[in-house]
Amino acid sequence: MNPIIGQFNFAGLPWGWMLLTLFAAVLLTLGVLLVHFGLVYLRALFSGAKVTFTDLVALRLRRIPLALIVDNRIAAVRSGVPLSIDDLSTHHLAGGNVPMVVLALIAARKADIRLDFDRACAIDLATKGTGKSVIEAVRTSINPRVIACPDLRGGKSTITGVAKDGIAVKARALVTVRSNLDRFVGGATEETIIARVGEGIVSTIGSSVTYKHMLENPHLISQTVLDKSLDANTAFEILSLDIADLDIGTNVGAKLQAEQADANKLIAQAHAEIRRAAAVAVEQEMTARVAEMRARVAEAEAQVPVAMAGAFRAGQLGVM
Repeated sequence: MNPIIGQFNFAGLPWGWMLLTLFAAVLLTLGVLLVHFGLVYLRALFSGAKVTFTDLVALRLRRIPLALIVDNRIAAVRSGVPLSIDDLSTHHLAGGNVPMVVLALIAARKADIRLDFDRACAIDLATKGTGKSVIEAVRTSINPRVIACPDLRGGKSTITGVAKDGIAVKARALVTVRSNLDRFVGGATEETIIARVGEGIVSTIGSSVTYKHMLENPHLISQTVLDKSLDANTAFEILSLDIADLDIGTNVGAKLQAEQADANKLIAQAHAEIRRAAAVAVEQEMTARVAEMRARVAEAEAQVPVAMAGAFRAGQLGVM
C-alpha cells in the first residue's frame, strides 16, 4: 500500500475506484451527447450559427425536432437574420411553421422590406388553415399581383352601371395590389378590395351625364375610384386600377319607361274594368227596380176588381 495515498473507504469503496467510476460516467455522458447531438452541433458550429449543448438538450426534452430548428437557424444566420434557438422553438411550440417564417424573413431582408420576427410569426399563425402563408404575403409585397374585378369565379365577367341618360355601361377592371405587411393581420382580404372597386365603378358611371362621357374618358373611372382610398383597413395597398374593357349595354332608361307605360296601361285597364263593373251593377239594380215597380202595378191592378165588388156589396156603387 502506498503510504502517501493510503486507503480510505467511502460507502465501502476506495477513493481510486470512485474516481475511476466518476471518470467513466463523465465519458459515458459525453459519448451519449456526441452520439445524439454531435453532428448537429458540428454542423451549426462550422456554419457560423453556433449552438450550445444546453440548447440541444432543452430541445430534446421539449420534444422539438433538433434538425428542424438548427437547420433553419443556420439558414437565417447565414442570410443575415439573427434568430435564436428560443425564438424558433417558441414559434414551433405555438403551432407555427418555422421554415415558412425563416424563408419569409430572408426574402424580406433581400428585398429590403421591413419585417421583424414577431410580425412574421403573427402573420404565419393568422394564415394557418386559410390556404395562404407568410411567404406568400412577402412575395406579394415584393412582386405585386393583379386582381380581376369582378372576380370571374363568381360567374360575372363585367360590372354594370347606368349613366344618367339611361344607357348601361359594362366595365371590367384590373387592380394591381401588393401586401401591406403592417396591416396583414386583421386587415380586410381581397374580396373587400373587389367589392369596393365594383361599388366605385358603379357610382362613377351613375354620376356621369351620358354614357358617351365614359367611353371618351375611361381613365376618369380609375381616377375617381382611386381617390376614394379603397385600400383603407385592408391587407393590401392598391398600386393601380386599369379599365381593361368598356362596353355599352342595354337602354335601361327606355326599358324602364316601357315597363312603366305597361304598368300604367294595366292600371288604367283595371280602373276601366272597375267602372264597367260598377255600371253593370247599376244597370242590374235598375232592372230589378223596374221589375219591382211592375210587380207593384200588377198588384194594384189586381186590387181594383176587389174594391169594386166590395163597393157593390156595400151599396156604394150602382148601375145606371
